[in-house]
Amino acid sequence: MTPDRALQLTGLLLFALGSNLPLGYLRETSRKFSFRWFLLIHLSIPFIIVLRLTLDFGWTVIPFTLACAVIGQIAGSRIRRRQL
Repeated sequence: MTPDRALQLTGLLLFALGSNLPLGYLRETSRKFSFRWFLLIHLSIPFIIVLRLTLDFGWTVIPFTLACAVIGQIAGSRIRRRQL
């Protein structure tokens, strides 16, 4: 992998993580399994897909982007819980 490609992958993964931090934070205030709860969980996915396709990454990076999105959701909800 070239350094440019590695930088693009890092940006994609940071986007997946960073965009899910505020969504996880807001999700913590929603009633579990409500429409808003599902929306906040899935809202970043289309943007991550578009970015992945724009940067021409294949299916092999999906587990990593998914893991970063889940970590962002969990971290955001923990930040919210810690503030209460």
